[in-house]
Amino acid sequence: MRQPQFSWGEPDGVTFTPLTTHPDSRGDLTELFRLEWQLGQPPVQWNLVHSRPDVLRGVHVHPTHEDYLIVIQGRMLLGLCDIRQDSPTWGARWLIELTGQQLQGVFIPHGVAHGFYFPEPATLLYGVSHYWDIRDELGCRWDDPVLNLPWPAQNPSLSARDTTASSFEQMCLDYTAACHAAV
Repeated sequence: MRQPQFSWGEPDGVTFTPLTTHPDSRGDLTELFRLEWQLGQPPVQWNLVHSRPDVLRGVHVHPTHEDYLIVIQGRMLLGLCDIRQDSPTWGARWLIELTGQQLQGVFIPHGVAHGFYFPEPATLLYGVSHYWDIRDELGCRWDDPVLNLPWPAQNPSLSARDTTASSFEQMCLDYTAACHAAV
């Protein structure tokens, strides 16, 4: 398998939607999602994650489903890597900070690997375009040298699954095989 030639930049299809908060004397209101934004297939499920500090979730990639996420409170670093070989940004990677103070929605298409690092307590809301399916849930080690995302963590708290995740190269092979099986 040919290896991505990494470049820094936003992977194709990842979109950031600044969200506008409308304050008044009672508090505020923010529209988090509108179907007219055309962010891919609309979410069929919404999830709320409360995370402790120094937690890293991922790195995961989905052959089928797409994610739409918003950090509601706290701070999160979002790591992205485009592993779609037919993408114009194949190999692009990005690490961006998202905060609850500056709300924005992030759409992540299938085929863009992603991980979430929480340097402080945070709350994340995310919707998915398909219901959970183990065949659509591939992962690799967050610190794989070939992935080479510059996480600021040294020894983050991980799930059991993320602790035993495969290599970045194996995840890419599994992704390609899953995509071909779906055709």
